[in-house]
Amino acid sequence: MLSRLLRSYLDNYRREIAVVVGLQLVATAAMLYLPTLNADIIDNGVARGDTDYILRTGALMLVVTLVQVTCSVTSLYFGSRAALGAGRDIRHDLLHRINDFSAREVGRFGAPSLITRTTNDVQQVQMLASMSMTILVMAPIMCVGGIVMGIHVAPGMAWVMAVAVPVLALTMAFIIARMIPGFRAMQQRIDNINRVLREQITGIRVVRAFVRERHEEARFGVANDALTSATLRVGRLMALMFPAVMLITNVTIVGIIWIGGHQVSDGSVEIGALTAMMSYVMQIMMSVMMASFLAMMAPRAAVCAERITDVLATETSVAAPQNPVGFATAPSTITFDDAEFRYPGADEPVLQGISFTVRPGTTTAVVGSTGSGKTTLLNQIPRLIDATSGSVSVGGTDVTLLDPVALRAAIGLVPQKPYLFSGTIASNIRHGKPDATDDEIWAALRVAQAEDFVSAMPDGLNTPVAQGGTTVSGGQRQRLAIARAVVRNPSIYLFDDSFSALDLTTDANLRAALKPVTREAAVVVVAQRISTIVDADQIVVLTKGRITGIGTHEELLSSCTTYAEIAESQLAVTS
Repeated sequence: MLSRLLRSYLDNYRREIAVVVGLQLVATAAMLYLPTLNADIIDNGVARGDTDYILRTGALMLVVTLVQVTCSVTSLYFGSRAALGAGRDIRHDLLHRINDFSAREVGRFGAPSLITRTTNDVQQVQMLASMSMTILVMAPIMCVGGIVMGIHVAPGMAWVMAVAVPVLALTMAFIIARMIPGFRAMQQRIDNINRVLREQITGIRVVRAFVRERHEEARFGVANDALTSATLRVGRLMALMFPAVMLITNVTIVGIIWIGGHQVSDGSVEIGALTAMMSYVMQIMMSVMMASFLAMMAPRAAVCAERITDVLATETSVAAPQNPVGFATAPSTITFDDAEFRYPGADEPVLQGISFTVRPGTTTAVVGSTGSGKTTLLNQIPRLIDATSGSVSVGGTDVTLLDPVALRAAIGLVPQKPYLFSGTIASNIRHGKPDATDDEIWAALRVAQAEDFVSAMPDGLNTPVAQGGTTVSGGQRQRLAIARAVVRNPSIYLFDDSFSALDLTTDANLRAALKPVTREAAVVVVAQRISTIVDADQIVVLTKGRITGIGTHEELLSSCTTYAEIAESQLAVTS
């Protein structure tokens, strides 16, 4: 998964990678050449008292060092550009894929996990790519080159490296293999932390209202301790890695000094060659340490790449058609033809046998008890979910054959939980129509009965709005969401229980103001209040996902027991 993901996204940065490889080859060759020059200075300069040779070779060492540093810094720049660019592209594709998801896919992954995958997981893969640009090229060249050069300068001590390098490699492989499940557990714990924290921040009012701060703190503490425990398990292995490398390295150096000392005394090896051999051993061990550091990051990045690929490989259940068609008639006609919706693996469908038509210039209300499938029905019109059998048509064309962008451009949706984005009132209204003028925004606010409270704010349309709209009341948030749909001037209006937070007077005034605006549009209203839908042209009554009545208010009072009971209970409460 990891290698496939990196290959696919780093392919766009082949030029930068080629530059990095070339510069790293030069830089590594320069590093390998320096110990040989140092040995020459000792054996041919210091031992013989040749000052000129020392100066000439020393000057050459400075030039080689300058080349090595320049190449290393430049390769780091191009490597970072490639890695950061790949990370940017992965985040872009993840967001694009998530935006295409229906409620089914979002529910499968969960919002906290999708956030972690788009941020933390991508960062782990990006860090590995950045490190790979340098270490992956430098480490093997330095290791092989160090072995070759070490054998060249001191053939009698080659067996020391033949023992030390495999021992070090096997030790690292053993430690890293035990780290992989630990990293997978860490990412899952991070998901859980995000989920708990997101719930607590979003539901802070409920937490405080029911004095559940201590309970939520304890719940977060459990998630936090679980992440700490998983991190400590991995941390212990990481802490073991570098002491193991240093132990093997130091034992190897001691062995070289011990054996080399005897060989120097015998005259079979010169002091400079022994010094060079020690430098090459240090370079070999350093290359193994760098490779180990990269290998230490790889398991976590591999887990993250697996999670990222899982999102990218998930096709949305509301995919756009290959050859979309246009509306056969006016887009303000909606038809349900024996539509059914069933969640994967569910024993019973949420909706079944739904058939009715909404015509232009009419209002259709959908009522029913909680859990009867009202919102699910409404969400099938803009293809937030697709019917699992039967069909839903808009403008005479099955919605699955329409371009989703064209379909949703004809719809103004006010969701059950109105959501406002961080910004201003004007920027939130312009989510419905990006090029809306201030006059159009004020007209929409007037229809939504929001003009008074917006004009009373010090900054008017430029009043800041916090994320989620937490700086305004629930009723104000609903009216702003309605204004966002009205300014769009769509062919279809979908109101999902959008008047529940309004008082009866505001509700009546808003519905009266909507009539001239929606005169030629199709309007579908999901509502709990009978007073809100009493004037609807047709009312659809849902009971456990099935239609148990269709008609006007007066017709249903006499023909539909479920509707009559709902109306009677509300009238009794009102009286």
